[in-house]
Amino acid sequence: MTTELRRLRNYINGEFRDAADGRTIDVINPATGEAYATSPLSGQADVDAAMDAAEAAFPAWRDTTPAERQKVLLKIADAFEERAEDLIAAESENTGKPLDLVRTEEVPPMVDQIRFFAGAARMLEGRSAGEYMDGFTSIIRREPVGVCAQVAPWNYPMMMAVWKFAPALAAGNTVVLKPSDTTPASTLLIAEIIGAIVPKGVFNVICGDRETGRAMVEHPTPAMASITGSVRAGMQVAASAAKDVKRVHLELGGKAPVVVFEDTDIEKAVAGIAEAGYFNAGQDCTAATRVLVHESIHDEFVAALAKVASETKTGAPDEADVAFGPLNNANQLTQVSGFIDRLPAHAKVEAGGQRVGDKGYFYAATVVSGLKQDDEIIQNEVFGPVITVQSFTDEAQALTYANDVEYALASSVWTKDHARAMRMSKALDFGCVWINTHIPLVAEMPHGGFKKSGYGKDLSAYGFDDYTRIKHVMTSLEG
Repeated sequence: MTTELRRLRNYINGEFRDAADGRTIDVINPATGEAYATSPLSGQADVDAAMDAAEAAFPAWRDTTPAERQKVLLKIADAFEERAEDLIAAESENTGKPLDLVRTEEVPPMVDQIRFFAGAARMLEGRSAGEYMDGFTSIIRREPVGVCAQVAPWNYPMMMAVWKFAPALAAGNTVVLKPSDTTPASTLLIAEIIGAIVPKGVFNVICGDRETGRAMVEHPTPAMASITGSVRAGMQVAASAAKDVKRVHLELGGKAPVVVFEDTDIEKAVAGIAEAGYFNAGQDCTAATRVLVHESIHDEFVAALAKVASETKTGAPDEADVAFGPLNNANQLTQVSGFIDRLPAHAKVEAGGQRVGDKGYFYAATVVSGLKQDDEIIQNEVFGPVITVQSFTDEAQALTYANDVEYALASSVWTKDHARAMRMSKALDFGCVWINTHIPLVAEMPHGGFKKSGYGKDLSAYGFDDYTRIKHVMTSLEG
């Protein structure tokens, strides 16, 4: 007996609709490896329709007061709470994530982040007016940029959608958002929720593949393109956007160094690093997956970490005591497996290193030691539940190793020496430095990196600023 697949649809101008040419792609549940839905494979006609809707809705939405936009965002946050179990179920089916982790670690922060940007909506003030030339007064206006083309990733489909639409809507922009082709379901549920609250055309979702995203970025209507994704995707977006000088917001990959000094409490450090390295199956650009340990405690640390890894469980969303779910898709399983298969002879797999089961895309919590700085697995993002461990001799070498990658998103330092922690936080070339912890985020603080990790900030007032433009208005005092 063949189970009929659920049909997902684009959300354009306040209504759900199929792709104009009827094309679809199957959506796979990564916990089972089986299709559960079909999703539109949107083409140029769908992109045009969504952009037209967003452009038509922009003037009225732009002209709403900050207080009005705040009320709308607060209603959205309340609706997310009311529909929490629906969102949890959709996201788990999307990604294979454990239900309890989505319930506790994703939905509450999402709601909080929407409420933060609801407050930010009322902080669009400019600097005070003043006379900088005799007979003239200058004022600064803060304005929305316009239509925003946004592309979200598959590792946190719901949360990254929030990070994109919440500041954009709060600032008075309209949105065309594309989820990953592997995880459209929860974003379309978000569209259903938001669509009942905002005017038609303010928030639109179109599904599709890379070509759909390319068509969005290259479309003449958006004033801004925002993407969370791979470095390759970010470079393509920046190149495409450059053709008509669009504003670009890029949150790309990471290869976070985790620097563990000899005075660290090994047991506490191992527990914290394992949690931050294996959370979400390591599919997090800030994951604690590149550990640098002082040589005096290296062997003890590796043994302790390998023990924790061997006890860390992966499994289906409804299984008990599961630390993380599957990798998101078959290609990602191949990528993670490939890094382990290609390890050099001097590397040693201390724990894990293999697929778990033959159903779905599960991979064991893994620890690899004995690595050198120029090894592929040190320099490139694995994006899986794999923690590498290297040793260092002193602070200078630790800093050299930490900064010697193309990514610069997040990092952490583990030490009881306050002065050392301050020196390292100054010298580490990363957008975030955690001290004696790794991975906590709050809505009030910015998230974003340097180098090939991209530019622009998510969350915080800095992220809000990215969705506004500055206008100078000068008036003569002579009438």
